[in-house]
Amino acid sequence: MKKTLLSLSLASLAIATTASAAEYKLTVPHVTTTDGYNHQSLLVLKNYVESRSNGQIEVDIYPSGQLCSNAKECIAGVQAGMFDYFQTTIPELGNFWQPVGAFDLPYLLPNDRVAECVYDNEKFIGDVRNELLKRAPNVRLMAVSNSGGWRNIATTDKQVKNPSDVKGLKLRTVPAKTQQDLVKALGGAPTPIAWPEVYTALSTGMVDGTKNGVVDITMNKFHESLEYMILDGHGYMGGAWVFNDKKFKSFPDELKKVIIDGIAAQNQYLRSYPKHKEYSAYEEFKKADGVVYNPTEDEKQAFKTAAAPVKESFLESTGSEGKKWLERFEKEINTCEMQIQSDYDIQFN
Repeated sequence: MKKTLLSLSLASLAIATTASAAEYKLTVPHVTTTDGYNHQSLLVLKNYVESRSNGQIEVDIYPSGQLCSNAKECIAGVQAGMFDYFQTTIPELGNFWQPVGAFDLPYLLPNDRVAECVYDNEKFIGDVRNELLKRAPNVRLMAVSNSGGWRNIATTDKQVKNPSDVKGLKLRTVPAKTQQDLVKALGGAPTPIAWPEVYTALSTGMVDGTKNGVVDITMNKFHESLEYMILDGHGYMGGAWVFNDKKFKSFPDELKKVIIDGIAAQNQYLRSYPKHKEYSAYEEFKKADGVVYNPTEDEKQAFKTAAAPVKESFLESTGSEGKKWLERFEKEINTCEMQIQSDYDIQFN
């Protein structure tokens, strides 16, 4: 018995010693549940960072809005040094620096390979990071991941096949000008609704549809109300992960590398998740008698043409700086498309 108690005491001491050995602690809030992909990706980060730092860094994750209830509060917490790391969106970053909204303009990014190529360009992301730090001191952009696939238009009663079908429809959007301008350009009525209230808004008829990826739709049971989806792919759902800049710079270089590599591992998970889950999500949508429509090339072009005013509005509101960053973004897209075409050419030989 004494030997058992001694063993337990030694084990407790070892645990306490390990816990106190962490020189750095990262406080990481998020506003989704523990079964969501953001939380799961943070477990990837936690495992990588804690193990590769030999316990020098401890990562504490707080899900379901325990520390902050929305992106605005959470980013403010990162900026103030209350929290260390958080996932937001490109539109939310636009509240600090409008030109970053160029990356959220519809129909610019054509597919995952191009999007990942663009956002893997550290020179490009580094330039964006520096601009954001000027406008939002202490908010350091670390990476742009994927947060659920691609935005498509999904509706409750009316099938959409071309832009004219959107006319008069009330579509739920995020509270971002670009997303609302797109619905207006297509003839619909944009209706900003907070994420926790979308299910009720769809089921009660408050809105006629939403603009989300199929993984988010089925994960949150929106398909119980939605009957149609068109794969127009108007938006790449880029998740912008931001870090407290002072905290990041406080690490020695060897631990900075651990954090950067950990975020890269997390990013791999986030990019693979929607690809992995899309098949089962589409099957679940169809089993609920949902109809998925893949538009023709002519119909896709019609959507792009109809969305032209969104780009014009962005340039009017952001001026020469917005024009500069839109051109930079389009250049990065073009470069990636050429690189991928070169890969095709090699494969074809």
